[in-house]
Amino acid sequence: MRPQLSPKREYSKMKMITIGLLAIAAIMLAVAIRPRLARAELLKEGEIAPPFTTQMVTGEQVAPMALADFHGRKVILYFYPKDETSGCTKEACAFRDGYSRFTNAGLVVLGCSVDSADAHKDFIRKNGLPFPLLLDPDKKIATAYGAANGIPILGLDRRITYVIDENGKIIKVYPSVDPSTHATEILSDLGATNAAARAQPAPAAPAAPTSN
Repeated sequence: MRPQLSPKREYSKMKMITIGLLAIAAIMLAVAIRPRLARAELLKEGEIAPPFTTQMVTGEQVAPMALADFHGRKVILYFYPKDETSGCTKEACAFRDGYSRFTNAGLVVLGCSVDSADAHKDFIRKNGLPFPLLLDPDKKIATAYGAANGIPILGLDRRITYVIDENGKIIKVYPSVDPSTHATEILSDLGATNAAARAQPAPAAPAAPTSN
């Protein structure tokens, strides 16, 4: 027969259990409301795309870049959670498979996530990605575009895409993306499929800006 605890010990035990339950409840509440608090609003069509500078990984090369470097060309800027995950790999490979159609239509494809340069290099190498991936370790770009903290517990970007026109204006926003078909969806929406078929092949990737 187990000895009964003294009233003082029984009180202490109940107090600890209560504190533990309250802590669990607080964590669950924080997880539930944090996405609403952490996510910024998406930019809207017609707004000017926020300018930014960063580094981009093309193949094994890392070079400085700015959004302004692509003035005069339409830019597909897509945010994704993480290199090498299933959905992100499907999305990147869909852009890869349709890449000649994008370039033939004069469209620049830029992927962006919080991953490191080495992670981007591995992702590009393993999947044969012909387009650049941007570095955004401090989430400044993602925050400016409302993509930061799409998965708050992990601190990963949400999966969204912006199409930016030749003058830096946002002309299309994709807040809900099917990784497998997104690339084709963009080509269709921009009427680029037929134009791409008529165009001559373009370079594999946009050239990295050079400094004097």
